[in-house]
Parts: sequence; C-alpha cells; structure tokens
Amino acid sequence: MKRISNGWLATIIVLLVIIIDQALKVWVKTHFYYGEDFEITSWFKLQFIENNGMAFGMEFGSKVFLTWFRIIAVCLFVYYLYKLRNRVDIPKGYIACIAMITAGALGNVLDCIFYGVIFDAPSYPQVAQLFPPGGGYETLFNGRVVDMLYFPLCEWYWPSWMPVVADQHFIFFQPIFNIADASLSVSVIVLILFYSRFLAVDDEKEEKDEETSEETIQQ
Repeated sequence: MKRISNGWLATIIVLLVIIIDQALKVWVKTHFYYGEDFEITSWFKLQFIENNGMAFGMEFGSKVFLTWFRIIAVCLFVYYLYKLRNRVDIPKGYIACIAMITAGALGNVLDCIFYGVIFDAPSYPQVAQLFPPGGGYETLFNGRVVDMLYFPLCEWYWPSWMPVVADQHFIFFQPIFNIADASLSVSVIVLILFYSRFLAVDDEKEEKDEETSEETIQQ
C-alpha cells in the first residue's frame, strides 16, 4: 500500500482542523448569545466569548498588528511545509505537528479577517446573524476571535492563612479557547517533547545542501 505523501498529509490535517474549527465557531456564534453557556459535564462546558488577542483569550498589542503577525506566521509555516513535502527523512508525526500549528494559526486569522464583516453583534439576548442585511459589526481585519471550550476541572477557596490569595475562589482550568487554539497548543507541546531534534536536523541539512551547491559551482 502506497504511503501518503507529506504534502497530502499536511493538506488533509490543515483542512480538517480548519473545517471543524470554523464549523463550531459559526454554530456557537449563531446559536448562543454572548456569554451564554451550556453544561455538558461538571468539568466541560460550551461558553461563548470573544477576544481581540492571542490564544486562550490573552490580549496585548495592536489588533491590526496581531492580525498581520498571524498572517505572516501562517505564510511562513505554509512555505516550510512546502519545503518538507518530499523529505523522506522526516517522520509523519513531525509533519502533522507543523500542519496543526499552521491550521491553528490560520483558524484564528480567519476570525480576525472576516468575522467583523460577515456577522453582526446584537445586544443580549439575541444571537448573531450570518451575513446580516445591515452589515457586520466591524471592518475587514478587525473581527474578534470566537472561543467556546471551557474546562473548569476543579475549583476551591484558598485557606484564610494563605498570603495574597486568602479566601479567594480559584478555578482550574479557567481559560476559554477554541479548536484552533487547542490544535496549535497541543502540537507545539508534542513537537517540543518528541520532535524538536528534527528542527536542528533540518537546519544542518540545509547548511550541508548549501555547502554542496557551492562546491559544485566551484568545480
């Protein structure tokens, strides 16, 4: 049986992550009012929020700058995947990690670029409309990222004798995120734990290829 090529593997992974991510975001945005939650289990909920920043609701820097930063990052990762398409010395797991990072970044880029134009932002308790007659809530490149996955695994109150946080309510894990965030974060962790050596190997191979090319030219 013929093995799937690096190029096809990366393409399939990127498309699957993007389709699942965007489908869930559109469904949540058109069925939940802002802030609404739906409890699936005691430790897993769907809760609709939006943010202007990076993954897991963090916000810093200019909105337009962050959008263009993501676009440039996606382009670089796509180019890197293109370079790896015929490499037989690279494991499929490494290709999958790079593809998932690419898809994760791209998933949130799409929100930033298009969501302000294709969705409105009605007041509570109305839900957003896709392609509203009156236009969107923002201009192109100024959309907000949709988050909905919430895992409050456990919670407690800190003891009164604890400094700084005494008697405060604590929830673990508090960030609300989306499929794109999860794809990016999980793949980075797996890449660091199991495939980081291939980054160095790839750099060394490029240097050797350049040296070989120079020697060939000199001859």
